[in-house]
Amino acid sequence: MALAFSLAACGNSQNDTTSASVSQEPITSQSAQAAQLPEKDASSSGEDESGSGSKILIAYFTAAENSGIDAVTSASYTTVNGTSVGRVRAVADMIAAETGGELFSIQTSVVYPTDGGELIDYAAGEQDANARPELTRQIENLDQYDAIFIGYPNWWYDMPMVMYSFFEKYDFAGKTIIPFNVHNGSRFSSTIKTIQELEPEATVVEDGFTVSERTVADAAGDVASWLDELGY
Repeated sequence: MALAFSLAACGNSQNDTTSASVSQEPITSQSAQAAQLPEKDASSSGEDESGSGSKILIAYFTAAENSGIDAVTSASYTTVNGTSVGRVRAVADMIAAETGGELFSIQTSVVYPTDGGELIDYAAGEQDANARPELTRQIENLDQYDAIFIGYPNWWYDMPMVMYSFFEKYDFAGKTIIPFNVHNGSRFSSTIKTIQELEPEATVVEDGFTVSERTVADAAGDVASWLDELGY
């Protein structure tokens, strides 16, 4: 099954202004299981397996972990190694496998629709209202992290509004922010510039990783090569 949302003609440039997408990632019984896979969780102690403080955080937002219901009929997730998981989470897992960083799921009190059309409309409404969805999880001991990978889908040429809540809550001054995202044609749009504006005292890597929602499952090699180029 496959379901993609193209909200205009899909472009391929980083600053594409002729296409938009909502990468819907509804939760399923299997994706709920994936969300519980063993991981180093930044909401806990923040120590790596050797007992030393971890220096890398991988924070990500996926609608799959914020849908609140079991959408077994939806096709808007990806399957990696036989497990269904939200697309942005899938990329986060790939980064974690290469870097040993800790995963942090950005979660909100908002229950996002799992129906494609409803999610598109909801995302547009949040943008129109300049909404700031409430965050329901907190990062513990942010000071211990030097590098912060931050992932999100591209919704209507922008980050989901919960990402604005996230950046307004946390001060990443002196840290390195490394963006990654999942898109349906719009790539990063202008979101990296937006992050730079929201976190002016952080170093924001402009060479982020962006991948089409249709090829997420096969992105592990590209993620590894990208991290190699960045020195991780």
